[in-house]
Amino acid sequence: MERRLTAILSADVVGYSRLMGVDEGGTLERLKACRRELVDPTIKEFHGRIIKLMGDGALVEFASVVDAVQCAASIQRKMASRDQGVSETQRIQFRIGVNLGDIIVEGDDIYGDGVNIAARLQGIAQPSGICISGTAFDHAAHKAEVGFSALGEQHLKNIADPVRVYRVLLDPGETGKVVAVARRPSRRAMILATFAALLIAAAVIAVGWQRAFAPQPPSIAVLPFINLSGDPGQDYFTDGITDNLITDLAKLSDLDVISQNSVFAYKGKPHVLSDIKRDLGVSFIVEGSVRRAGDQIRVNAQLIDAASGDNLWANRFARGGADVFAIQDELSRQIAEALGLELTPSEAERIARPPTANLEAYDYYLRAEQATRNGRRSRLLEALALFDKAEALDPGFAEAFAADAHATAYVWRSAYDDVLQSAPARKRAYDKASRALALDPELPSPYAVLAVMQVVDRRYEQAITSAQKAVSLGSADAEAYMALAYVQLVSGNHDGAAAAVETALQHDPNLSAIDRYTAGLVFYLLRDYAKAIDNFERARDGSPGNGELVTPLAMAYVRAGRLHDARAAVAEGVRLQAGRDCLAGWRLSHAHFRKQDLAFILDGLREAGLAEWPFGFKGDERDRLNGEEIASTVIGKLLRGKTEPSGSPALMQIGLDGNAAFRSATQLMTETVSINGDMLCEQSENAFGQADCGPVYRRANSPDETIYAYVNSTKVFYFSPVK
Repeated sequence: MERRLTAILSADVVGYSRLMGVDEGGTLERLKACRRELVDPTIKEFHGRIIKLMGDGALVEFASVVDAVQCAASIQRKMASRDQGVSETQRIQFRIGVNLGDIIVEGDDIYGDGVNIAARLQGIAQPSGICISGTAFDHAAHKAEVGFSALGEQHLKNIADPVRVYRVLLDPGETGKVVAVARRPSRRAMILATFAALLIAAAVIAVGWQRAFAPQPPSIAVLPFINLSGDPGQDYFTDGITDNLITDLAKLSDLDVISQNSVFAYKGKPHVLSDIKRDLGVSFIVEGSVRRAGDQIRVNAQLIDAASGDNLWANRFARGGADVFAIQDELSRQIAEALGLELTPSEAERIARPPTANLEAYDYYLRAEQATRNGRRSRLLEALALFDKAEALDPGFAEAFAADAHATAYVWRSAYDDVLQSAPARKRAYDKASRALALDPELPSPYAVLAVMQVVDRRYEQAITSAQKAVSLGSADAEAYMALAYVQLVSGNHDGAAAAVETALQHDPNLSAIDRYTAGLVFYLLRDYAKAIDNFERARDGSPGNGELVTPLAMAYVRAGRLHDARAAVAEGVRLQAGRDCLAGWRLSHAHFRKQDLAFILDGLREAGLAEWPFGFKGDERDRLNGEEIASTVIGKLLRGKTEPSGSPALMQIGLDGNAAFRSATQLMTETVSINGDMLCEQSENAFGQADCGPVYRRANSPDETIYAYVNSTKVFYFSPVK
């Protein structure tokens, strides 16, 4: 039995039995002629494969959703002008449904819910109309020459779950439009039913239409410039020249630019133009060098045709250090001119505008950007301090605040509490992103940061708006599309998330480790385990030694039947995280996901052997305290003991009002303690501000003076109340 994802078109003649009753012979002849002259040629034109023809309908398979929708629209438009001499009561009309779904293939026939949903959509379409599913809409929006009207979630006959449905608008004047549901949706419906329509329609409108119907713009990769200063300490400055050239070129609407993340994979490595053309899919390559000596800067650059290797343009710039922005401006303009691009006045103004007039602030900014490049904890604290210095020297430096917000959000999202604890990191990221946008509302990066943070905070409407804005401003910005992917992933629109990932990969084939992790989750929840494994492995390889990016492989390996590899991944992830990785931690850090999606993640990790609690702790349920016993043991008490794995001393002071403080050799925090059922819960600025709950056990055979054990997602605390 073969399964595959495909686009299905189901068509049916309206009132076929009535037509046959009125004029059986005439109806049959007109229908045969219609198929021969109109339907079959149109299906062939759009590369469809007819699966079966029934007396009053057809089932057709397409490799492309866009082709399926275009075919349906073409048939209905042609039918509108056919049979003009036939009375209304005898005229042939079709209803058509289109779905993208999983099918079962047996011989030349197809079965499954993917087919059934297409048939049900055809059944609710108006005469001469088309209805498509949300999965089909996610791929066809602004790529097919039609408009769409969102009908919300519909309960279709014999289909277990509600299906998002869109009516296709065939009037040429409505092409490109997406009309939202007229009635006010519930909160759940807004997130799950109209989410893709609202988000994709607004997010992709600036670029999807152009990509579908206009010639593709030239694509270019700016390879990391070589530092010829003889001082490795000047790498940050050379990298800054590369970064800013990429940023400036990305501001040009007629040019596709590969992101910094992908091109910096080539830094310090020999490269072959044909390999770069193949790996990055670009037509042109810029390479160059920087020599900085004292107050003098010399930059050499050349533009190369990736296919032929021909040198299309080259120049040398030698200036004083104060003219670094003038050099960058001339570089961008001359490359654009060599490519035959005409800059609009606004593009020319944005390229010419220096990010700051303070060269010392700019220097701190470049150093901070270099420190954040690989996302390692050891450099992130240094980076935040450098951003602070740049911002203090120039409070109007929008790019510095935007980069600061991005780095801080990474710290917050990764729960790097040793760099900056959750609440301060969250506040800092919001503040820096807001400041950046106040200074320059056209920056896409702060909107991408806000989108991710808002969806984790479950502020879905704001996350949608921010993701829309990020993509509309950063049409070639992989970070913006990955923010869009994450918002859709969390909201359960996995097909839309996958589409956003694919778009991001066009601009950044070498996504960052955390973005590869997001992509892995998207494909895992889509049950595409080969792609999930590929992305999880790339995330692991992109951040060596990061156990948080090793464990995710386990769940994908399990689903792919690679149980031995899954258990090895769990063991390695736990080792790299010093025993702290556990199901409780995943449950807390992914609490903003849909319940069914989180359950599917946890089930995979559990089958791979990941323990429920950190350090492999297991309690005997016969020794577990109930809620009343926990309250009488800890509330209003000083608890003295030790923590795993080091056995270092620790204290927890809990007031009668639940206000508490916990202190160990490595941690000091204030929090609120409560009892939830038979669990003791701590709520602090960590764990995204969520309550971290766990059981309390008596230690029947304690090897020391501690007589209780409390465990949650981050700690095992052996303690005794102090009398």
